[in-house]
Amino acid sequence: MWRLKTLASRILLAVLVILLATVVIGGVLDVQLTKRTFDRQYEDRAVSVADVVAEMPQIQSAVAAGDPRQVIDPIAERVAHRSGVSYVVVTDRAGIRFSHPNRSLIGKKLEEPVAALDGRNHVGIDHGSLKRSANGKAPIFDASGAVIGQVSVGIVEARMAGAIREQITAIALYSGLALGIGVLVALLMTRGLRRATFGLAPAEIGSLLQDREAMLHGIREGVIGFDAKNRITLINDEARRLMRLNGTVIGRSVDQVVPPGRLRDVLNGSAEGPDQAVLTDDSLLVVNRNSVVVAGRDVGSVVTLRDRTELESLVRELHAMTGLATALRAQEHEFSNRLHVIAGLMDLGDYEEASRFVETIAENHMVSAEDLRARISPPVVAALLLAKVSVAAESEIQLEISPTSHLDVPDSAAQNIMTIVGNLIDNAIDATAGASAPRRISVHLEDEEEIVIVVSDNGPGIPADAIGQIFEDGYSTKFPRGPSRRGLGLALVQRLVHRAGGTVTATSAEGARFEVRMPLPERRDSRAAAVAKRYS
Repeated sequence: MWRLKTLASRILLAVLVILLATVVIGGVLDVQLTKRTFDRQYEDRAVSVADVVAEMPQIQSAVAAGDPRQVIDPIAERVAHRSGVSYVVVTDRAGIRFSHPNRSLIGKKLEEPVAALDGRNHVGIDHGSLKRSANGKAPIFDASGAVIGQVSVGIVEARMAGAIREQITAIALYSGLALGIGVLVALLMTRGLRRATFGLAPAEIGSLLQDREAMLHGIREGVIGFDAKNRITLINDEARRLMRLNGTVIGRSVDQVVPPGRLRDVLNGSAEGPDQAVLTDDSLLVVNRNSVVVAGRDVGSVVTLRDRTELESLVRELHAMTGLATALRAQEHEFSNRLHVIAGLMDLGDYEEASRFVETIAENHMVSAEDLRARISPPVVAALLLAKVSVAAESEIQLEISPTSHLDVPDSAAQNIMTIVGNLIDNAIDATAGASAPRRISVHLEDEEEIVIVVSDNGPGIPADAIGQIFEDGYSTKFPRGPSRRGLGLALVQRLVHRAGGTVTATSAEGARFEVRMPLPERRDSRAAAVAKRYS
């Protein structure tokens, strides 16, 4: 058995049924209206003929005299023939017929009362001896104005049927044409609907909607759907959270809901490529944008957003640990060389020289570490600088902390300072790694009126056309380094500095120079402030 499974087929059948019912009902009503119209027209025609006959002097005088010469019937027959009516019946006041198509009824009385005795015309449908007919009656007056008889003119239904059949034929043709046009339009609409619904049944559409909602809001990745005009058609809760979107966004374009920046460029397809890294104020997102093609048609695109903030932090910490391990290996080689010197001096018996050599090494190391700890606080920042010195030395780069450097910030600001200084130094190490010797990096820190961080190197510098792009997340001139993503360090520095109300500038004269300026934080961290407030 044929079953209507698709929504388009069901709508097509419903439209066809409605069209057919409309055409049939409209045709029937039109036929009835046409029939009534023809009845009224023939009634008016009949009464007009009756008026003409009633005003004939011959008819008036013959009716007044009782028609002794029987002149009324021939006149009535001629009038009926010339006017095209079915009959003309003339009677006196008593209803005695003077004319009739059936000669046997002449001289006999009407079965019904004489309607024109009230002196007015009467029209209607008569079901008399000649069957159904459109009838018109007119009174006959004498010279004094008295009613002396009536003229009844009728057009039988057989004559009206021909005209009605012609009208019905026209109505049928019109209805058939309208039905054909309606079917054609319905087919075209159904075809478009079938394309829009991809031939799915209503139950399948409902099931797909339920599955979509369950998938969208059940996964831990952000999902955004766009139509062919780049307007948002769907978005799940995770995408709203990652992008900090509130209110109604469905039906709006990307440019209306996302501020200018790399995230907008990736979402609208301006920045292409898989696994695009986008740095927001709160998260590191990995964004993928894929076009959606259904039945050979481009219907839009789907964007997925993954939060890699914690994972990227772990990767960078692992990279830092790897750098420290490399630095420890370098120190191991250095200490091995020193031990070889000490062992040689001992073999030569020069014990005093060996003692002085050991004291000199220990004093230099202690002076460097103690001096840095005395000028840089918190200690974790000083430890970071010492580690970076060792990492740079492994790459044969001289990292110098300016002797005038001084920094004293609360522990609550240490993490941001470490991130800013660490990223700037890492960037300088990468930039000078391929430069000619001697390779140097200079770091200067101060906190007199504001926090100032300056990191400069003697590397190749920054291209003039890239000065305005180096702080954009994802921009890098270096190749990827394992799983760690390039083009995020300087972007992260800029966001941290701007969030703290500061500025970061980059210049390129003899190498690259980055200068960060931020307002001074409270000299006490939040925990110390809370304790002080509690015991005040």
